[in-house]
Amino acid sequence: MTGKKGTIVSKAATVYDVADRAGVSIATVSRVLRSPDAVRPVTRERVLDAVTALGYVPSGSARGLAERRTGVLGLYFPGFDAAEEAPAFDVLSSAADSLPPFTVVDEEADAEGEPPHPTMLFLDEVLRGAELEAWKQGFVLMVGVGRNDPDRSTVRDMAGRVDGLVVLASSVPDDVLARLARRIPVVVLSGPPRGDSYDHVTVGNAEAMAELTRRVLEQTGGAAPAFLAGPDDSPDGIERWDGFSRAVDDAGLSVADITRLRGDFTRASGRRAAEKLIADGLPAALISANDQMALGALDAFRAAGASVPEDLIVTGFDGIEAAALSSPRLTTVRQPMIELGRAAVQVLARRLEQPDSAPVAVRLPLEIVVRESSLRSR
Repeated sequence: MTGKKGTIVSKAATVYDVADRAGVSIATVSRVLRSPDAVRPVTRERVLDAVTALGYVPSGSARGLAERRTGVLGLYFPGFDAAEEAPAFDVLSSAADSLPPFTVVDEEADAEGEPPHPTMLFLDEVLRGAELEAWKQGFVLMVGVGRNDPDRSTVRDMAGRVDGLVVLASSVPDDVLARLARRIPVVVLSGPPRGDSYDHVTVGNAEAMAELTRRVLEQTGGAAPAFLAGPDDSPDGIERWDGFSRAVDDAGLSVADITRLRGDFTRASGRRAAEKLIADGLPAALISANDQMALGALDAFRAAGASVPEDLIVTGFDGIEAAALSSPRLTTVRQPMIELGRAAVQVLARRLEQPDSAPVAVRLPLEIVVRESSLRSR
């Protein structure tokens, strides 16, 4: 076939061309491409040779229409990263031409601010695991972030483009999630099952926090710690408070007398909470519902001249990379963040293959990591 200016345009090979060249049916070609081990080696080699010779590329859109599948899985997160605070950036503007090739940053001078290049956080690691497993399972991963999305239009739009959806617990209202689940499989990440019919992937937040709290109480001689909680609608945050409360009660302390501060899982909210403690009087310990808030508290205590762990113990939860790099290094509960993402995709892929099987609740183990921020000299 001849195109403009005499250019030869080759017709794309079809599955029929491959079948004709290999001397097999189109169903056999399909089996070789989908489940090669199910086809005899001699036939499989003949088909693959034909595919190579013809340069055949299967049509994903045609296959999706035939199977009513897109080959895409969705992962929906709430907008935790305060994107509205990001400065304006327009790389295509004329001003961009005058940008210097490099700048020098004095990190000592910027020590009181946020790190210029924050290390991987909880959701980043979960995303990394989900993307890895989706690739291994032969899917593409679509990620949606619900920033300024009160009617959840983002997740509803995603549901029409994917074969199944992983959502962070409580990031989607129950009624919206129920409607989505009537169309596609849904896996809920974090937060325990609540009598629903979804598949769940979770961890033992309460148990691990209770054990961490007991260890802190041993270090403080039973003196009451303060607790820095996350958002009141966070299932993980609620479970961690429950575990803390259980350990405090078991130690004979009154939960009603505990200083409980509220943050939003960000480093800045941890700094604000610590500043309040500094003004009101330091407790024996501060147990935080996540690492980011604990790291913010360390920032504030350091700036005020308070020594950790001598003046007070500080602990976190999640096990992000920055917790191992702080000064002092932060005692925490390490979550299997990458494995949580991988497990969610595995469960979703299984649901697509076995749509009528009973709901599953996969629970991954946690690790209590004891570091200098909770170790006092005896």
